[in-house]
Amino acid sequence: MAKTLQEIKDFIKENDISIVDFKLTDVDGRWRHLSIPAERLTEGTMEHGIGFDGSNYGYAPVENSDMVFIPVLDSAVIDRYAEIPTLSMIGDVQVIDLPNNRPFDQYPRNVAKRALEYMKEIGVADQMIIGPEYEFYIFDHVSFNLDPHNSGYTIDARQSAWASGDYDNNNGYQIRNGAGYHMSLPMDINNDLRSRMCLSMAEWGIDVKYHHHEVGGCGQMEIEVELGDMLKLADDTMSAKYVIKNEAMLDGCTATLMPKPVAGDAGNGMHVHMLLFKDGKPVFYDKDGYAQLSKTAHYFMGGLLTHARSICAITNPSTNSYKRLVPGFEAPVTIGYAMANRSAVIRIPAYAKTPESKRFELRNPDATCNPYYAYAAILMAGLDGVKKQIDPSTKGWGPFDFNLFDLSDEEKKKIEGLPSSLSEALDELEKDHDYLTEGGVFPERLLSQYISRRRKDDAMISRLPHPAEFSMYYDL
Repeated sequence: MAKTLQEIKDFIKENDISIVDFKLTDVDGRWRHLSIPAERLTEGTMEHGIGFDGSNYGYAPVENSDMVFIPVLDSAVIDRYAEIPTLSMIGDVQVIDLPNNRPFDQYPRNVAKRALEYMKEIGVADQMIIGPEYEFYIFDHVSFNLDPHNSGYTIDARQSAWASGDYDNNNGYQIRNGAGYHMSLPMDINNDLRSRMCLSMAEWGIDVKYHHHEVGGCGQMEIEVELGDMLKLADDTMSAKYVIKNEAMLDGCTATLMPKPVAGDAGNGMHVHMLLFKDGKPVFYDKDGYAQLSKTAHYFMGGLLTHARSICAITNPSTNSYKRLVPGFEAPVTIGYAMANRSAVIRIPAYAKTPESKRFELRNPDATCNPYYAYAAILMAGLDGVKKQIDPSTKGWGPFDFNLFDLSDEEKKKIEGLPSSLSEALDELEKDHDYLTEGGVFPERLLSQYISRRRKDDAMISRLPHPAEFSMYYDL
């Protein structure tokens, strides 16, 4: 939006902005924020930043928890979800030090920036381009509780098959379970809401490719964005989630990117397309390679598949993630790659034919991840494969040019799978994370703290009685 502080101040005056809001990312990938009166945005703000206590954001303790937030000027956008005219900015975090402040090495945006610097230092590429796909559900109502005597949840969606018998507020145009893919009006009751989401995303600098109804019949949606620079798309992922949830609220409903909010229907993934450039030329293209991919591209895939099980702890960091990563649905659970095969962890889109678009996608991630950590981990795994020249075909990881779901049970046993639980994924990350710490990208203390937080989540969920347990065991 703007490159200088004076441009920002001029914009504030022209648009009668009263508040400047700064959005910071915690270790789990949630936005937190603090606000100042617009007139307090000065040169001092840009030079010295705004102080805050980083220990409350979930990061591993450091020798000095006092930190400062430095705004990124060109991230400025009017936040129309605030009632008071508000200008929103993201930024970077530094640790207060003498004589000069230093970047906080655990801050998600700094980790992503360091991963890109490392990629350039080892000479593999100078630009990583990615394209995430955002899948989410829109419900008319959600409620949940965790009382000792009453635990459960309830969701409702007017377009769902279970609403077909409702006497009130029923137009008869429900969508069957699993039959929502590209469904049209009048069944697609959230079409206009998705359009508003996309228009709002454009205001936030996000280039939308298209939107549509997804497979889930009770309100699953998808918005896919154009390919772009990794750091910008990490910023955009935070913004997109913010827009999706707030637009739903304005419409009187609720949106969730939770991987598996509905039992027995499609889960929400966040497939990540990726490609590399060096000196303006595509690194992944070779007209004579399998699927027109270069050796470097194959090595990059080899790194991703080598570390696929440990990456899951970062790209699929919730207990709910592993209720999506189960056999029988579109979410892949087997480690392999293929051309245009949606059952493989890595899929090479057949429609991407030009050198500048030749790429592949990692299909297991979901949006409960911290996007900065997830995209950085994906890059570091791929770079490890390039450095070690890991050929996925010699490892028996494909190409799998057949539907992996159709294999016999005996054949399936021969193919390595993704973790089946968060606990298993965290075990893998503890054993396999050296590729993440290369070049000082992921600090050891960050990974240790991250694993500890996720294990607490897993332990809490494992101790809670489940409604299905009452059905299965109450009478024994």
